[in-house]
Amino acid sequence: MEPSDTSDRQDLADRLHSAAIHLLRSLRAHDAGSGVSPARLSALSVIVYSEQITMSGLAAAEQVRLPTMSRLIAGMEHDGLVQRLSQSADARVVTVTPTAKGREALRRGRRLRLTDLESRLETCSTQELADIQRATTVLERLFGHHATRIED
Repeated sequence: MEPSDTSDRQDLADRLHSAAIHLLRSLRAHDAGSGVSPARLSALSVIVYSEQITMSGLAAAEQVRLPTMSRLIAGMEHDGLVQRLSQSADARVVTVTPTAKGREALRRGRRLRLTDLESRLETCSTQELADIQRATTVLERLFGHHATRIED
């Protein structure tokens, strides 16, 4: 299909939206194996990939209010997944960094998701894999994101 008109683009957008939701729901089923709740795992992902982020920046990234994020981070800090640091220039500014335990929890969760996804990709033909590769490149361009690995 060549999405040449508005109707075709709308149909493609609808199909892509549905596929993305189903993909994430399917992979999210493995998150329990990480030993971290979905909300914590999501925040931990932002923290690990940011390396250091302010509490307000984290709340904005996770689309929650600051008090909600503060409670979540307090629990994560208690469990040894992150640590909070006050900035010496302005004690009101608090940054959050991942701990080794937090990095490992995220690595474990990501590994479970990727194992599932890789097994699904094994069912694809060579042509389908090439199509997925091209589509992924386009999606990365559209959304300004490129795959990153968690450093060991």
